[in-house]
Amino acid sequence: MVKVTFLGHSAVCIEGLKTIYIDPFLNENPVAEISLDQINTADIVVVTHNHADHIGDAYEICKRTGAVLVGIHEIAVDAENAGIQAEGMNIGGTINIESVIINMVNAEHSSLSGHATGVVIEIEDVTIYHTGDTGLFGDMCIIGEFFDIDLALLPIGDRYTMGIRSAVKAVEYLKPKKVIPIHYNTFPIIQADPNEFKSLVENMAEVLILKPGEYVEL
Repeated sequence: MVKVTFLGHSAVCIEGLKTIYIDPFLNENPVAEISLDQINTADIVVVTHNHADHIGDAYEICKRTGAVLVGIHEIAVDAENAGIQAEGMNIGGTINIESVIINMVNAEHSSLSGHATGVVIEIEDVTIYHTGDTGLFGDMCIIGEFFDIDLALLPIGDRYTMGIRSAVKAVEYLKPKKVIPIHYNTFPIIQADPNEFKSLVENMAEVLILKPGEYVEL
């Protein structure tokens, strides 16, 4: 069994064979239900791109717990220079960390260093796609063909990422079994109605609207 907890904004914790945090923006996150001080265990911390609301508390979690940071090459180099154990990779690459398989895929977005990415994580026969910040792009069709996605985490907040209309098309491309909308309502500038998104894709995938701190088991 794999437990996926939504921590607010784009931050997610995956618990199974290993404990994985993705984009752990916590202490400065106005909707987060937990803080950095509450995290005592982590094995892997994944950063999709170098923006403050995604790299967040990643370095601090690694320093506190000894977790390995996974990110695109430039982020990994920076982490190593900060004394953190890191595994760098790039788009199209795959790494295996103690039976957790991490596949790095493209994201259409900006980044202060390196390139914005998404990650497809395979853990205990469960496949989870965290898109990071992205707009809609055609190669999502290939990602959906290549991976049998159990859960996709898709931004719907618009302006800086996909909005609802684009996220609906992404579900059509990706064909996930379940979807959790992310990256919305953290700040006034990215307001969106997840129920509208749910109503538009309910014939394609099960949409799980989670409040920060809520989880799903796969």
